[in-house]
Amino acid sequence: MKCDCRHELTHHTLNVEETTHEPPDSQHTGQPVARSTFDRWWLEELRGDPAYESVVTPLLMEVLQPQPASRYLDLGCGEGRIMRALNAAGARAHGVDLSLRLVRGMTGQAAVADVAALPLRSDVYDGTLCVLTLEHVRDHSSVFREAARVTRPGGVLAMVLNHPVWTAPGSTPITDSDGEVLWRPGEYFSTGNSVMGIGAGTVTFFHRTMSHLLNAAATADWILQRMVEQPHDELTDQSGIPRLLACRWELMAQESGPNSG
Repeated sequence: MKCDCRHELTHHTLNVEETTHEPPDSQHTGQPVARSTFDRWWLEELRGDPAYESVVTPLLMEVLQPQPASRYLDLGCGEGRIMRALNAAGARAHGVDLSLRLVRGMTGQAAVADVAALPLRSDVYDGTLCVLTLEHVRDHSSVFREAARVTRPGGVLAMVLNHPVWTAPGSTPITDSDGEVLWRPGEYFSTGNSVMGIGAGTVTFFHRTMSHLLNAAATADWILQRMVEQPHDELTDQSGIPRLLACRWELMAQESGPNSG
């Protein structure tokens, strides 16, 4: 069943244009990689990761604070696990993702689309969310702008992403001669990226400093309300090293009246 995505996702949909072509690489895959390779990696390695349910989802819910009956858009929804958590909390969740296979396998309302160029009407959602996706998108500023466009003034944006300290090219934990685990910062102030192998392909992590992220959000009229940093959830010897970053923003209300810009 196909919906009119220029308005909102009111029906379960597999694809905006009902096509199975390879999408552009702005979301998830900054380096060439077959869509099927990425999908297999997500479904086989990440879908069953217990840390997602025990760490990532609770962190997102903590900063988002979803309200019953409110409508949220999940940017990079995958197979819909965050959407299921939102629906269970009484909210209404829609999603977009580049992967036709992941969207096909979910139960819910979603479309195949680029998170940096949403085929949706403006001002239709009470909030948007983006979980472990922004660091795989080449143009992060467009994601903040598109999230602002489809969210009503006063609405919220919640994100969980790999911490910028972690995504810096060349950054890595190292162990000294005494067994103490330290952190090599790598090229934190660069705008480079790092590539991780997945099967026969790769996935790119685009690095941005904390200031790049916060300034891009502010430029799109997002006002920071809360920020949470967490260490690695399993490696206790890295408890002093930031691993995840979660933020909640509120969309600035548009000025009105004769003196508004």
